[in-house]
Amino acid sequence: MRRAAAVASIVLLGAVPTASGQTISYPDSMAATGDSITRAFNSGAIPWTEAPWNSWSTGSSGYVLSHYRRILAVNPAILLRHFNDARSGAKMAELSRQAGLVNLQHVEYVTVLMGANDACASSEAAMTPVAEFRSQFEAGLAELAQGSPQAYVYVVSIPDVYRLWLILHTDPDARLAWRLTGFCKSMLANPGSTAPADESRRQRVRQRIIDYNAVLADGCALYVRCHFDGNAVFNYSFERKDVSKVDYFHPSREGQRVLAAVTWEAGFDFVP
Repeated sequence: MRRAAAVASIVLLGAVPTASGQTISYPDSMAATGDSITRAFNSGAIPWTEAPWNSWSTGSSGYVLSHYRRILAVNPAILLRHFNDARSGAKMAELSRQAGLVNLQHVEYVTVLMGANDACASSEAAMTPVAEFRSQFEAGLAELAQGSPQAYVYVVSIPDVYRLWLILHTDPDARLAWRLTGFCKSMLANPGSTAPADESRRQRVRQRIIDYNAVLADGCALYVRCHFDGNAVFNYSFERKDVSKVDYFHPSREGQRVLAAVTWEAGFDFVP
């Protein structure tokens, strides 16, 4: 059952929780903020390119069935009024800039999926400190609150990157891809090692993601038009087929389809 969100305003209200049992109308426009996941990197036919039509949020693919496609099926007014403002490689520090773009587009619905790159750093030491992450996220929400006060904001939890290692670390192709690309060394360095030091490092990176997700939940709860997915994405046990066979890191087209379904189920209760 998708959790409903309150429908008052997006002004900051301290620790006031969102109300339950309320529904909102399907939006006439939407925008996505985020990183390469939302840009659907390596989910298309051409390797090492973005395929934004496959985006879980604003994509037009009939197979993926993004939030945009699901809304379009019920509300034709959103046709061609969907914007993907995400940028591959973005960290939470960029949310404010992307929010500024959203504010120029005057949309009614905004998705936020960002933070994986803050944990997936070149080393454990290079991960964004939790306090900085919190400050950056709060600044991004404040930017949206000021520039798009009528928009509904959906904040999605960061995926469990430890599971990526868990399901693929014995695959020689995945290990080669991780070594060549250098993706997420904080988690994926020495992928074949089960030494206590490496496993402890992975668990610390996973805990950092858990801490980030707590920040997302806390920050979103301060806004009555903001909805957090309740860690639905983090808790989802994605499978090998959900991961790109190009880089063994980003969601495949199937992964984008699943991400769209999981986030939709945990999102706003839209009604005609």
